[in-house]
Amino acid sequence: MSLGIKLDLPERMAGGMSYLIAALLLLGVAGPLLAILGKAMLSQTGEWVWLANFIEITAVASFWPAVINSLWVSIATTLIVLPLAYLFAAALTRSRMPGKGLFRYLALIPLLAPSLLPGISLVYLFGNQGLLKSWLPLGVSIYGPLGIVLGEAFYTFPHALMILLTALAIADARLYEAATSLGAGRIRQWFTVTLPAVRYGLISAGFVVFTLVMTDFGVPKLIGGQFNVLAVEAYKQVIGQQNFPKGAVIGLLLLLPAVLSFMVDYLVQQKALLTSRAQPLVPKPAALRDALALLWCCGVATWLLVMLGVAVAASLITLWPYNMNLTLAHFDFEQMDGGGWLAYFNSLKLAFWTAVCGVITVFTGAYLNEKLRSAPMAQAVLRVLAMLPMAVPGLVLGLGYVFFFNAPSNPLHGLYGTMSILVLCTVTHFYTTAHLTASTALKQMDSEFEAVAASLKVPFWKTLSRVTVPVCLPAILDIARYYFVSAMTTVSAVIFLYTPDTVLSSLAVLNMDDAGDTAAAAAMATLIVMTSALVCLLFVLASVLLGKRSQAWRG
Repeated sequence: MSLGIKLDLPERMAGGMSYLIAALLLLGVAGPLLAILGKAMLSQTGEWVWLANFIEITAVASFWPAVINSLWVSIATTLIVLPLAYLFAAALTRSRMPGKGLFRYLALIPLLAPSLLPGISLVYLFGNQGLLKSWLPLGVSIYGPLGIVLGEAFYTFPHALMILLTALAIADARLYEAATSLGAGRIRQWFTVTLPAVRYGLISAGFVVFTLVMTDFGVPKLIGGQFNVLAVEAYKQVIGQQNFPKGAVIGLLLLLPAVLSFMVDYLVQQKALLTSRAQPLVPKPAALRDALALLWCCGVATWLLVMLGVAVAASLITLWPYNMNLTLAHFDFEQMDGGGWLAYFNSLKLAFWTAVCGVITVFTGAYLNEKLRSAPMAQAVLRVLAMLPMAVPGLVLGLGYVFFFNAPSNPLHGLYGTMSILVLCTVTHFYTTAHLTASTALKQMDSEFEAVAASLKVPFWKTLSRVTVPVCLPAILDIARYYFVSAMTTVSAVIFLYTPDTVLSSLAVLNMDDAGDTAAAAAMATLIVMTSALVCLLFVLASVLLGKRSQAWRG
């Protein structure tokens, strides 16, 4: 009998871990979403009013202009970013131009910066004392829709690019050969072969950009001026007016485009899976095409570097544009409002613990789902909840955390206002992408490893530590890097959750800009970019060094 209990112990432990991770996601995602739904149906005095808040806020004169403004800048940004990203991705995948690796890394620069950085750069370029203010037509201001669209284009460009790179990287060379043999020209081939193959990627990229702009808080807050959008309106209701029910209503409305985007993307992926396996297309040298591709990539990369470079320059110049001498005074954050160096070290602490806790939680959850079948119910819940954060904007999730964890009746109320709640929020906010990365890596491994280990009575944790983790080490490092950089740059998800003791560097950028210390805000944003870039470099080195041993089997 005791032998039977011993044999069941690993399975019971795996089941318990599945329930634990499912419970963590219930607390981190489902709980806050239910809380925000409940708060939207309460009055400020705590009485049930059902849909009265929705009716009241839609009757406010400023509400519909904010909705129209949000839709306008989201559509405009999508229409600008998609062609930019598509041509850049096509240059990287369908040409023989030199420097592809360099351009690929340069295109990811915006991922290393908070969404506030492009707003700061645009102020220094086109603001009232901007270097290129004269370039704007008479009567046109950067403070408004123009600034929001330009800033959001910088912020969302790499997100669209990564999707389109994946879509364009897979192409059936036989289709192009057949089209060429039938006399189809370049343009006709694009409409009959390329476009049908990448349309799912274009749709996904379009919805991602639209949703990111619709729910972003940083760029409109910094450079939107009097041009009100829904994300800023939610912030005003909660922080400015302490009207939590109306803030919850706007949060739920912001959830709609994200949910729609998620559903469309899911349907698109399902349809895409029905296509046949494509054989790799190797582009042939073409001087004119390769020259145009290189020129396009140089232009886009220059734009990205200028946006970053202006923020860096602003952090080092004494008083733009009157005193252009170099100085490090703006990095003396203790003399500025916003949190000082405490904010920066808090961000490092948040990023470290988010990376550690995120990797352990995500990889363990993905492993239990993909390789073990010990708790079917918990694993089914985990599969659903793992995909849910993708459909929840950071601003909505953070608002839900306020309502859920700040409730006195919640036994976890003690977490509110601590670094722990910031870690939990950040891990769950970026959970889906990390989970998909881990699942993809695990699916590439033969399931026979676990079957053989079970037949030999080897506990799953030994197989996990000795076989699975070493083989999947590159994916684990990618997840850790993703979590670290995301925690350093996040704004929307934590804007409602920080306290004076847990203020973060990305929020310090916002606070310093609000206080009029724009140069100091640029300095803090620069420090975030430098830290993110350095950490990415360290992860690359770690991947190379550790990979020589753990990935030796691939050779």
